[in-house]
Amino acid sequence: MDIYLPIAQLSVNWVVILVMGTGAGFLSGMLGVSGGFIMTPLLIFYGIPSGVAVATQASPISAAALVGTLTKRARDSVDFKMGFFLLIGGVVGSFVGVHIFSYLQRLGQIDLVVEGSYVLLLGSVGGIMLAESAQAYFAAKSGKPPTHTAGQHTWIHNLPFKTRFRASRLYVSVIPIIVLGLLVGVMTAILGTGGAFLLVPAKIYLLRMRTNLAMGTSQFQMCIVAFMTTVIHAVTDHTVDIVLGLILIIGGVVGAQVGVRLGARLRSEQLRIVFALLTLAIAAQLIVTLVRTPSDVYTLNVH
Repeated sequence: MDIYLPIAQLSVNWVVILVMGTGAGFLSGMLGVSGGFIMTPLLIFYGIPSGVAVATQASPISAAALVGTLTKRARDSVDFKMGFFLLIGGVVGSFVGVHIFSYLQRLGQIDLVVEGSYVLLLGSVGGIMLAESAQAYFAAKSGKPPTHTAGQHTWIHNLPFKTRFRASRLYVSVIPIIVLGLLVGVMTAILGTGGAFLLVPAKIYLLRMRTNLAMGTSQFQMCIVAFMTTVIHAVTDHTVDIVLGLILIIGGVVGAQVGVRLGARLRSEQLRIVFALLTLAIAAQLIVTLVRTPSDVYTLNVH
């Protein structure tokens, strides 16, 4: 059942990789995130080098996001106009992120940066989101109005260059939207996450976008940005493993279709709680990985 990965230069059980891809695709469809925030750490835990895991993971992110986008579009849950402005920042961010990735790889620090960044990002985002979503969930059960609702104004709404997003029923500046897209592009290139675990909460809490629309629009952006990131990585640093990517794509496409159907049955607060718990669990496992003494203290890295 083993298969050899030419770029990662190791043999893996293809069934295990397929199951990982299916799980990541399922999360992508259900939560509107890329699934990369869980897929990349899982690949690292399994023994795939961090650089290969990050670069290759962008391809199944794109495939799963495409499936999610088509399904969400059929339910009018994608704001394509906002997605266009997100793409402007995302394209620039992809180029910037790949060059940072290549520089860190030359320094030999990519593993530490990837795993350390995941701990910080997942821990902070997961903690904040769990507290807010749990508060909203219990408030809804008791009949109280939610603390955060779509349409409320924040300082973001006072910025210049406003435009109207009719699908989202928002009238906001394009500046924070392009900046968010830029961050997602950089994170996709460096961490292989798709960045949606940060983008979705930002759109919900900063822009006051409805949860379903935030998730659908994120998938539209991820589809294109992740595809471009894969191509740039393959050309620039040659860390995309086609065999690994193909297995993950097959699993991701299947899992995404199931995830979209299940996600449509859950309430927004429930989706956010699941999302938050997953991010915290992965952050905890990464902390253990970073502080645990490795089985082989000394390794020889031959270039």
